[in-house]
Amino acid sequence: MSAQETRGRLDCGIEGVTDSISAERMRGVRIFDVSDLSNPMQVAAIQSCRGSHTHTLVIDPDDSENVYVYIQGTSSVRPTEELPGCSGGEPDEDPNTALFRIEVVRVPLNAPENAEIVNMPRIFADAETGNIAGLWAGGDHGAGTQDTRRTHQCHDITVYPEIGLAAGACSGNGILLDISDVVNPRRIDEVLDPNFAYWHSATFNNGGTKVVFTDEWGGGGQARCRASDPPTWGANAIFTIEDGEMTLGGYYKLPVPQTETENCVAHNGSIIPVPGRDLMVQAWYQGGLSIMDFTDPANAFEVAFFDRGPLSAEALFTGGYWSTYWHNGRIYGAEISRGIDVFRLTPTEHLSQAEIDAAELIQIDQFNAQMQPLTVWPAVVPVARAYLDQLVRGNGILNDRVPDVANILDRAERGTATATQLAQVAAQLDQDAIAIRAGTRGGDAERLSTLAEVLRNLGG
Repeated sequence: MSAQETRGRLDCGIEGVTDSISAERMRGVRIFDVSDLSNPMQVAAIQSCRGSHTHTLVIDPDDSENVYVYIQGTSSVRPTEELPGCSGGEPDEDPNTALFRIEVVRVPLNAPENAEIVNMPRIFADAETGNIAGLWAGGDHGAGTQDTRRTHQCHDITVYPEIGLAAGACSGNGILLDISDVVNPRRIDEVLDPNFAYWHSATFNNGGTKVVFTDEWGGGGQARCRASDPPTWGANAIFTIEDGEMTLGGYYKLPVPQTETENCVAHNGSIIPVPGRDLMVQAWYQGGLSIMDFTDPANAFEVAFFDRGPLSAEALFTGGYWSTYWHNGRIYGAEISRGIDVFRLTPTEHLSQAEIDAAELIQIDQFNAQMQPLTVWPAVVPVARAYLDQLVRGNGILNDRVPDVANILDRAERGTATATQLAQVAAQLDQDAIAIRAGTRGGDAERLSTLAEVLRNLGG
């Protein structure tokens, strides 16, 4: 559990801490034993200089004895009299400053009470000069641009262990990290955007070929989705990833203007596991929730939404969805003023029942928004139908091929389709994909090939 506020106590007491320097203060990461959910016990308290605004759990595939935590501290630096070694000085004054770094904590699974900081990597350093303040220095980017925060902290780091990458939303920059060596994350790319005020969070698509960064312009407490607000400010920036480099593909912002009394800006969300598409459900405070399709980054669009309207028509009161997360077939929205809302998807022109069924097939024991798992869909009829619906919707398949595929899927569902029959239809789709790639026919070769593979696997 992250602890950042200066009133936090080591003993978790409710009386707070009033002294400016105190051995009772806790700012960092708390580790609890939750074996007995009715009686959680704090077993370790990892103190850090800036506390922990958010933290990221990281699994090293090559280390079964430990888990790791990346600490993202965004608050003021505590006095060295309270925690030795802490300094908020500029790099030219103090090369050991607590700014311009994150902390890496190792937690032994058999002895979590022995958790400790094992590295404080300078992930913002200039690779050529070694200057630890190597990224955005703060300020605007010229006339008509945002005043972007200085890069000396990360708000969120999202890890994707299966592909060995992490994306950091780090105040003034978005960064890409190589985490193949978990203890020593290494920055391999960084991006800057004159439309961003504060890089807040990051979400990969399932393929690891795209990353969505959010801009929390106004800090979440201001009306930033009005008709007069720029559509690229307080929005999502969608980047493609190729060979470790990020390239801006497009933007997405809540498409319906909100009022002056609704705090609204891009905030926390997660991927909805529809095969063949990149869908993300996202919180926009009083703007409600929005489901974005960013399969084509240059043309991201809204698939579905929910919006209650303003808490008040006369004055702005902070409220709305702080986060919306997909978990095992449902969307859970944390509404600041009203509590928890639970949603299920229903089919529309933009989302078929088969696509919903395929997403609901994915069941996981645990959900962690900042540690994304790789989703692999089983070769079953709902998944095949999801791909077929996408091909029909996007005119990616020959019209006279659709009945053959639909018929074989109906028979497969009844258990009357043979492996040979499934393979024959798959072969037809493969031939269509070859023709598309050769330029002799239009269509969606990638989805046709994927559907063909699912059909073959259905045959066993």
